[in-house]
Amino acid sequence: MSDEITTARLQETAPERFVRLRKPLGVTSFGINQMLLEPGQRMRIHLHEQQEEVYLVLAGRLTIVVEGEDREFGPDELVRIPPHVRRQLVNRGPERVSLLALGGSGDHEPRDAKAFHDWDGEPQDVADVPLPDDLPEAERRG
Repeated sequence: MSDEITTARLQETAPERFVRLRKPLGVTSFGINQMLLEPGQRMRIHLHEQQEEVYLVLAGRLTIVVEGEDREFGPDELVRIPPHVRRQLVNRGPERVSLLALGGSGDHEPRDAKAFHDWDGEPQDVADVPLPDDLPEAERRG
């Protein structure tokens, strides 16, 4: 795992339906990809042997065919599909579908974060550091 901060940008259009984000970002602990489906396009029927996947719909109406049954999702909706379940992503609508696919396997490490009262402070458990006050008007952009 690299110690560098990396960035990527979501695409509005792409030559492929599948935009790989994991490698450009240097992510090693989970998969992350953007998918762009034009009206009528679909992905392969597939399953994962070990990883679960979460799809976040960014734009359009996504149909996920799960074991032959259609399920529809719109912007800002998320769906998790467990390993060993066959699925196919389909755009049955009139507009482009854009979504993020996140996949991983293994146990999540909950609460491995540390929080700070200020930039000079010592790390503490997140639960021991309250949320900060909102920014004053003078520090807001706008």
